[in-house]
Amino acid sequence: MIHTKTIKVRGYHCDFYGHVNNARFLEFLEEARWSYLEDSLDLAKWKEQDLGIVVAALTINYRRPAPVDIVLEIRSTVGEIGAKTGIIHQEVFNLATGKLVADADVTFAVVDTKTGRAVPLTGEVRAVFEAPSSGDRRAGL
Repeated sequence: MIHTKTIKVRGYHCDFYGHVNNARFLEFLEEARWSYLEDSLDLAKWKEQDLGIVVAALTINYRRPAPVDIVLEIRSTVGEIGAKTGIIHQEVFNLATGKLVADADVTFAVVDTKTGRAVPLTGEVRAVFEAPSSGDRRAGL
């Protein structure tokens, strides 16, 4: 499933050069991931079971500048799922031109929030990330 989130670039998002700077892109990507997780998972149920999702690594490629007043569309998909980590691939497009502005691979882990240790991505936890979801269906555990 591809999850989309749109964000309009505002003046306060821009740096001295008049475009979104690298740190702000990280915030945009995080906003899109939160939206994706809220639409796909029952986060309250995860919290009750002392499970959380954390970023372990992030690789981002900046392709084009994003000036003020454009609308960005961020597309997020779950990619590879390993034993204890998975990857969420994100692409940022200029909605007006359709051109790729940035892309990122975010490595995540599911952790036991009491211990801070990664849990194996097996069984129901793995199924949550492998199954397609819709905005009306929140996968639980």
